[in-house]
Amino acid sequence: MPDEIDRNIIAALMEDSRLSLKALARISGLSSPSVAERLRRLEEKGVLTGYTVNVDPRAFGYFLQAIVRIRPLPGQLHIVERQIQAIPEFTECDKVTGEDCFIARLNVRSMEQLDAILDTLSNQAETNTAIVKTTPVKRRLPPLCEPYHGADRKIMNR
Repeated sequence: MPDEIDRNIIAALMEDSRLSLKALARISGLSSPSVAERLRRLEEKGVLTGYTVNVDPRAFGYFLQAIVRIRPLPGQLHIVERQIQAIPEFTECDKVTGEDCFIARLNVRSMEQLDAILDTLSNQAETNTAIVKTTPVKRRLPPLCEPYHGADRKIMNR
């Protein structure tokens, strides 16, 4: 389990994954070699799985984003999963419980492209699509420092 210093380093990297060792040392109160060692251990333990850059798909002409719920027809689950993986415009996909098997995020340049992609799934699955207007909560980590309080945990005004 990462300690408080590790959590501070991780939180800083979540804000800016390009921070230098010197900057991380200043934030954590450690030396640069100590920060480098902590990062190495966090990577080895699988806590840090990569460093990334965020790119706005609109800069490449992908002006529409959709959330697609996908329900494969009987016997088509693995075929549909491979189709989703093969279509690069699907930028995220979760396999879920409930009536639908997959919930996916799709970036497209036009409604015509959206229709064409969904048509490729139509022989193997039913889809339900919602166009994303805004994203009030971007992908983020849950709180790193707050302990879990079980079922009696109340959502507090923060």
